[in-house]
Amino acid sequence: MTSLLFTNGERSISQAEGLGAQVVSQLRQAIVASEIPPGTHLVESQVSASFGVSRGPVRDAFRQLEAEGLVESRRRGVFAVGLRASDVEELYELRELLEVKALELAHAHSEDADWEPVLQSLAAMKDRAQAKDSLGFARADLSFHSAFYTVGGTKRLETMWKQYEPTFSVMLQLTNAEERDLEPIYQDHLDLYTTLREGELQKAVDMLRLHLQGSRDRLTKAFSRLHNES
Repeated sequence: MTSLLFTNGERSISQAEGLGAQVVSQLRQAIVASEIPPGTHLVESQVSASFGVSRGPVRDAFRQLEAEGLVESRRRGVFAVGLRASDVEELYELRELLEVKALELAHAHSEDADWEPVLQSLAAMKDRAQAKDSLGFARADLSFHSAFYTVGGTKRLETMWKQYEPTFSVMLQLTNAEERDLEPIYQDHLDLYTTLREGELQKAVDMLRLHLQGSRDRLTKAFSRLHNES
């Protein structure tokens, strides 16, 4: 088993965001991207020193990441788990179940719903695609999908999604990095929204499933690239 080692050295922490949120975000990114390999022993004191923070935010980060399934507590401490192919498959199966239901509920509330969050996300995706900003595009992409839970008015379903949304955020950053032209992905999302608003629910669900399969395939490609470079 390996000890904690960031390939980029110490991590910077700004005061603009909560320490715990920043620590968990950067650890999540490093674990999903295999910068911290599976089996790595995450020693609390070492992580604290690497980020230049006290141990409190680190303990909070460990608890959050364990809930997301990215680390696990053992008798000798906390260890990185990372994502295996089977984990990716399971996560995408779960996402499909949740998001199809979110689409169905958004469709059911279509007449009374406020679609502005979806439209704002689409506008941000178009802007970031034209700017070739893959990170900004990934954030807008995830906001688009998350907005359907809000439109559908399903708080409990949205709570379930929120548990795994940060992991998918990192996944999207990896998959979008594989794409030189982001505008076709934006167009796919626009078509999905338009189809749903036109009342063609089953067609929209089929489009969503095809979209998620493509995202899963791109993630597999991204993981292969990362592992070949390591």
